[in-house]
Amino acid sequence: MGLTAPHDDVAHINDVLDRLLPNVAEVGADVSRLAKAMRYAVLGGGKRLRPRLVYAAGEAVAADAHLLDRPAAAIEFVHAFSLIHDDLPALDDGSLRRGRPTVHVQYDEATAILAGDALLALAFETISSPSVDAATAMRWVSGLASAMGPLGMVGGQMIDIAGEERRLDLAELERSHQLKSGALIHAAVMMGAVAGHARTPPPPDLRALSDFGWAIGLAFQIQDDVLDATANTQTLGKSKGSDENRGKSTYVTLLGVEGAAAKATERLEFALQRLAPLKERGAALAALAEQMVRRDA
Repeated sequence: MGLTAPHDDVAHINDVLDRLLPNVAEVGADVSRLAKAMRYAVLGGGKRLRPRLVYAAGEAVAADAHLLDRPAAAIEFVHAFSLIHDDLPALDDGSLRRGRPTVHVQYDEATAILAGDALLALAFETISSPSVDAATAMRWVSGLASAMGPLGMVGGQMIDIAGEERRLDLAELERSHQLKSGALIHAAVMMGAVAGHARTPPPPDLRALSDFGWAIGLAFQIQDDVLDATANTQTLGKSKGSDENRGKSTYVTLLGVEGAAAKATERLEFALQRLAPLKERGAALAALAEQMVRRDA
């Protein structure tokens, strides 16, 4: 069965997210504030790039559309969790996200921490549903956990913090970006790609898609560095120049705006090359990759 939900159907993604998030009216008054904060974090806008990558990668391997709803939602729950925690005073101390007050500003710091924790738990509950084939669920759980752990998003954040104390060199910065942002983007691609293909060794398509995921993950974060230095707060939906204000090492601080933009383009071109053998099956992923790196916000 081919993909029936368009990979760029944000309305469909939002509907899936809404259904899987806790219902405020059903959780009880004592938990309703937590549920509201979770919904505020997830449903408050966003391009849904990571869920769209899940669907587009699934399209590339002719995965069942209904099977992809759960990993698409899970990856967005993890992304929302990461944004809540990144914005906390102990980390980036952000007050604006997607043009609205961050969760700890809108609610309070304790509620924000718990909302992030709950979204993380919900992500794994979502992909380990009894309705999912056990072998596929195992691949999803393992891949998502690895993308978040000490050799993934959390480890990358630790390197990022170190970059506030001293100037990272280019190799350290690339590792930070690959882990902090790239690992989750790679996981989104692979969660779509392994749907119905939970076997070892992986087929050649999966190896090409894995290379694509790592390349586009790095390109996306480099472009984020460029935008942080060049776009305005209204366009970004968050405070402009936050990296510079915290003394962070970025591709812009090391290579300049033009050098960083060129590096992002280089990684994008490599990612597209890895998709070439998939031909039309990789068209949705290629279009998303272009959007992720050519974006202006």
